[in-house]
Amino acid sequence: MRIALIAHDKKKNDMITFAIAYQNILAEHELVGTGTTGTKVMEATGLHVTLFNSGPLGGDQQIGALVAENKLDLILFFRDPLTAQPHEPDVIALVRLCDLQQVPLATNLGTAEILIKGLERGDFAWRDARKDKVNE
Repeated sequence: MRIALIAHDKKKNDMITFAIAYQNILAEHELVGTGTTGTKVMEATGLHVTLFNSGPLGGDQQIGALVAENKLDLILFFRDPLTAQPHEPDVIALVRLCDLQQVPLATNLGTAEILIKGLERGDFAWRDARKDKVNE
């Protein structure tokens, strides 16, 4: 599975804590991330993360392009709901694309934990079937 890691500035520590806690599960998958978040996760865990631009510089849009092409299986996007984001339209577009392509999206630690445990159990096999159907 290909998993995207994104976190607003005030949520980056949550992402690092999460990545450390679930490093063994994440290590079994292909990880991509926005620039700063991905770099911090790599530094804290040693996991390889393919990096895109930071969110405000187009990273959210780059990840959105992967969603539009059905090339992402899960997004962990820890959002800060109390801070205005200059790239909020990009964030909204990414959420919309996830809904359109039926890509699971966690926007907080609680939901991320439920999804990562499901991933560990093998609950995402339907993503492979969806990719096959979309590519026909």
